[in-house]
Amino acid sequence: METNKNYFFQAFLLLIISAGAFIAFKTVLPKKLLEQSKLESKNVVIDSLLLDAIEEDTNAESNELVDEKDSLIKKVITFKANPKSGVKYASEKFDNYKGYQHVIPFYEKLQQLEATKTGSVRIAYFGDSMNDGDMIVQDIRKLFQDQFGGQGVGFVNITSESASSRATIKHEFSTNWKTQSYLKTKKPIRSFGVNGHVFFANDTLHTTWVKFKANNYKHLTQLNNPTLYYGNSTNKEAMVSYVIGKDTIYKKLNGESQLNTLKLADNLKSVKVNFINAENVPIYGFNFDDGKGVHVDNFSNRGNSGLPISIFNVGMMQAFDSKLNYDLVVLHYGTNVLNYGTYDYSWYEKRMTKVVNHIKQCFPGVAVLIVSTADKSTKYDLEMKTDSAVVPLAMAQKKYAVKSEAGFVNLYTLMGGDGSMVQWVEGVPSKANKDYTHFNYTGSKEIAQLIYNEIFNGYSLFKTLNKGYIVPKRKNDSVYTKIDSTNE
Repeated sequence: METNKNYFFQAFLLLIISAGAFIAFKTVLPKKLLEQSKLESKNVVIDSLLLDAIEEDTNAESNELVDEKDSLIKKVITFKANPKSGVKYASEKFDNYKGYQHVIPFYEKLQQLEATKTGSVRIAYFGDSMNDGDMIVQDIRKLFQDQFGGQGVGFVNITSESASSRATIKHEFSTNWKTQSYLKTKKPIRSFGVNGHVFFANDTLHTTWVKFKANNYKHLTQLNNPTLYYGNSTNKEAMVSYVIGKDTIYKKLNGESQLNTLKLADNLKSVKVNFINAENVPIYGFNFDDGKGVHVDNFSNRGNSGLPISIFNVGMMQAFDSKLNYDLVVLHYGTNVLNYGTYDYSWYEKRMTKVVNHIKQCFPGVAVLIVSTADKSTKYDLEMKTDSAVVPLAMAQKKYAVKSEAGFVNLYTLMGGDGSMVQWVEGVPSKANKDYTHFNYTGSKEIAQLIYNEIFNGYSLFKTLNKGYIVPKRKNDSVYTKIDSTNE
């Protein structure tokens, strides 16, 4: 009995000493060493270009942006009148920069659509895990289609890591697809598609297939004009087969052009497509839209920083643009750029400025909109607070929006600024996940509304400024149509 008491006393004394040591050393340990590892997202993967950029920035002194930091923040941004319509937005201070002036090409197309009820407008929404499973984007798509018309989910990959969690379309595929992604491969066998992927059905022993089924979401109840996109190939035996009713249909894949399309039918509820003898044919995905109203393609990838867009092949992107006709490109990144040991994001600012300029080469005449990082919380002194890297990153994102002449949505301030993620997670109902980074379905819907409101506010102001209602028939068209204001 005495022995047990001694063991208890020794254990208790050891516990007291350990607690004292923890308190003593806590003040000198890095704060983030005390974070709970479970708060980190399991789905975060760092793309290779981000790693390269961080290594380059670490190993080389690069101060070329240092002198600009204060001057740009103090600068009043003035705009030149749009050369076609003459519209000019008021000057803006850096703190409140929105850059609607640079979104005018998109607003012109919206106005043309709204006034004439003809034509279509298309948005490419590039993002990371924030948009995984069509989160946020599905609600932005619905808001646009409610307001301006349009049916269809848009462009969908052949395979997707988030297929099982996507509610806007049921998506299944065989496991024998060979895939290359711009997050992992800098030099693909064949050019990446607009989705940053290229797929190959190179299994000669087993059928390679993909299956889609429409869900009962508003505007998405049909697979509208299901159309396959694929690249050029010398393979003359490649074909696809699919069943409509009681008929099995076979169609050749004639890969004679850099980018080819194959329409399967008008509207279907579901379809399973088998790829036959299709070795070495680059396959990109399927597009579903009715050709009217607004269409929004979700090109999100977990772990993406936005930098991989810089390796898009200009010729291939222009080929996609000639068929899909993009009017707005949204870049919604930030989650995977936070927390790399520095709050100086000049390296990211410099590289993303080049990315935006590259996008403008890939999609001539397109408007670009930058959506900043949202708030993210990290544990400091046992309390969840806004991560110290959030504001510096949002600042860098605004800077490259200004420099590259893009519109800007400050999502961090829109959702409430400092400490807002804690409120979104712990409020009732909860609007974000316990990782204090990603929004749940309730929060995603609210975030989508905030982003949409920012875009629509700029559009409403554009219509006020554009009193003549002069809008282009097509992107980059120099011929204008005068629309009577009575049609408004």
